[in-house]
Amino acid sequence: IPLDGVRVLHMTGIPAALSGSCRNASYRLIERARERGICVTFDPNLRPTLWESRHAMIRTVNHLASMADIVLPGTAEGKILMGSDDPAAISTFYQEQGAQIVITKCGGAGAYVADGAERYHVPGFRVRKVVDTVGAGDGFAAGVITGLIEDLPLRDAVRRAAAIGAIQVMSRGDNEGLPTRAALETFMKEADSAHE
Repeated sequence: IPLDGVRVLHMTGIPAALSGSCRNASYRLIERARERGICVTFDPNLRPTLWESRHAMIRTVNHLASMADIVLPGTAEGKILMGSDDPAAISTFYQEQGAQIVITKCGGAGAYVADGAERYHVPGFRVRKVVDTVGAGDGFAAGVITGLIEDLPLRDAVRRAAAIGAIQVMSRGDNEGLPTRAALETFMKEADSAHE
């Protein structure tokens, strides 16, 4: 895979679960990105049924996370991967493993961000009705990554991510609810107006 011009490499735990060769390819791709100074984001995206064992899943996913600059775990994933669903504990664990930034997804409550020594909470968005949570994490990752590519401050990128995740859960399927830029801006403006 050519990496010329790539600014962010986003990886999840799913390819590594598929086979030994996919696992090795995941490691190598991250190594190549890091050699080139490309920002690596990693979402555990746990799919236990794809793994040969729980132990292999935990070991491999945490190893891949340790190679990333930014890790995007959910609180339920933290419980499985490091034994706690506390966002502060999850952040500490992954920063100690090598991540510079840990953005822990807290469902409707938003996200907890650990950026170096700075830690803060980004609130979630109110949704009319949760239809399907599938794809919410992917939408969240898309918000963070597009924010980074557009050089938004991290707090604003995470706020965008929380908005996309909220929009996504109001639709069925893993990407049908992903908003256009205009729809995203409208959703965020309406949420701001409701809080004024």
